[in-house]
Amino acid sequence: MKEKLEQIRSAVETELKSAADMEALENIRIKYMGKKGELTAVLKGMGKLSKEERPVIGALANEIRQNLEKEIEEKKSAIMAAEEEKRLAEETIDVTMPGKRSIEGKLHPLTQVMDEIKRIFMGMGFSIADGPEVEYDYYNFEALNIPKNHPARDTQDTFYIEDNIVLRTQTSPMQIRVMEKTKPPIRVIAPGKVYRSDTVDATHSPVFHQIEGLVVDKGVTMADLKGTLEMFVKSLYGENTRARFRPHHFPFTEPSAEMDISCWSCGGKGCSVCKGEGWIEVLGCGMVHPKVLANCGIDPEVYSGFAFGIGLERIAMGKYDINDLRLFFENDLRFLSQF
Repeated sequence: MKEKLEQIRSAVETELKSAADMEALENIRIKYMGKKGELTAVLKGMGKLSKEERPVIGALANEIRQNLEKEIEEKKSAIMAAEEEKRLAEETIDVTMPGKRSIEGKLHPLTQVMDEIKRIFMGMGFSIADGPEVEYDYYNFEALNIPKNHPARDTQDTFYIEDNIVLRTQTSPMQIRVMEKTKPPIRVIAPGKVYRSDTVDATHSPVFHQIEGLVVDKGVTMADLKGTLEMFVKSLYGENTRARFRPHHFPFTEPSAEMDISCWSCGGKGCSVCKGEGWIEVLGCGMVHPKVLANCGIDPEVYSGFAFGIGLERIAMGKYDINDLRLFFENDLRFLSQF
């Protein structure tokens, strides 16, 4: 048995020299020192030895086992060091090579203009209100003095979820929600997405953005409306921007008006952008209808107010001289990276 142990020692040392990786090293360990290994088998046969041979062979077997464990561990460390050195050599970074420039993200042009509009109105003392895009018919139409037979309620103009639930066609429902919960004085804008059943073209989209504005207080007049909106367009487009108001009709305001500004391209002289008129329509507005105030529990004999609705896409198209609304939604980096 002594000779067998010496043979095992010699065989393990020889095989360890040729072991090139961790897998080969593990195979050697299992072959000689595993549960069914050759050295383990010798140790299990110790019971067959005489009392005189057992301590001698036992001491030799333990010595050989400890030496083999030490040699295997040393070989393991050597293999790991060699593998790490090889990996470091393969992963060497040439610090003199030019780096790859990472692309920085930017705010979408619509978001940029929306943020600027918010800053302008907040500077005039307005707060910002937010509300649901899936809206009740009551808030979207009825409370805004839009009767059941109004064409805006037709399914060809409005997306209906259920008979009395729609995708909001304007952010005007926030007028009602704010006035129901807030007592005058009120000064608020409500920006957000709106939805209408429009065919996509250069000036229309079934999804777009609107900023609703509302002011309610004692003694509010049309002069306050004009002054507020003129300050807004001058802040956005420049001090030389002129504004004009044309009579119009909206169910929830009386009197109502459309607001035009001098063409941002030609300054009012007339060009292809304004179709030779010198003016471009940018928003609708008016004095809040007394019936709308009454619907929200506000006495129209005591309070008055004005409201306006701004189409974000139209404002952005003017600010950046863009002639096709679809560019905002196509996610073409060649377009978006310009802003």
